[in-house]
Amino acid sequence: MKFDMGATVLTTLMSKSRTSSTDLGTLIRLLLNAAQPLEGKFNGQGKVAFDSFKVRADGITKELNASLAAILGGQSGMEKAFSSGDQEQGENARSQMSSANFDAARFRGR
Repeated sequence: MKFDMGATVLTTLMSKSRTSSTDLGTLIRLLLNAAQPLEGKFNGQGKVAFDSFKVRADGITKELNASLAAILGGQSGMEKAFSSGDQEQGENARSQMSSANFDAARFRGR
């Protein structure tokens, strides 16, 4: 099995995740603003549910952003691990090449 990943894949993924986090918070605020005209139009359990949504909207936004921040932290850790692994692999290859006897492998006609 071959696993090949470009050097910028995780950086691009982190950038898009950050954008998604911002977009998600904005969408929740837009939903709350769009629901604003409905305030005072509900009675009974509908009013309770609507008021609960309004009160919890900021908390929901914070929880979602915290979850996305944790995802970004994981992506950042993966990026560091892949980068250091790539660098270590290159250093190991250079080290092995410097100790190899390439002259012994030459085929000479006699």
